[in-house]
Amino acid sequence: MLAVQDWALFVGHVALVLFNMVGWMSRRTRVLHLVTLGLTAFSWFALGAVYGWGYCFCTDYHADILRELGHPHADATFIQLMFIRLLGIDVSRSLADNLAVGVFVLILLATAT
Repeated sequence: MLAVQDWALFVGHVALVLFNMVGWMSRRTRVLHLVTLGLTAFSWFALGAVYGWGYCFCTDYHADILRELGHPHADATFIQLMFIRLLGIDVSRSLADNLAVGVFVLILLATAT
């Protein structure tokens, strides 16, 4: 059952990341896109002020499952996990964090136009 939860969380989180990246493009999804961006920003910055900047409650829950499964990358950020699982590339935490923040800023700029 844990393996099913692992992959369901992975697929759902990838879908959320992709929607955060492109949801602004369609007029029909812009309100939902603002909601998901707001939740992302709340998690990263408001909850992050308590748990550590960039905190993601989805990643935290997923990491608990990965630990129970004995996964070697249980403490990776979600961006690192995406690179590992989708591309087979192990990137550094700083690269993953910088990429996440850079893309988030670009998304905010695209959304504002």
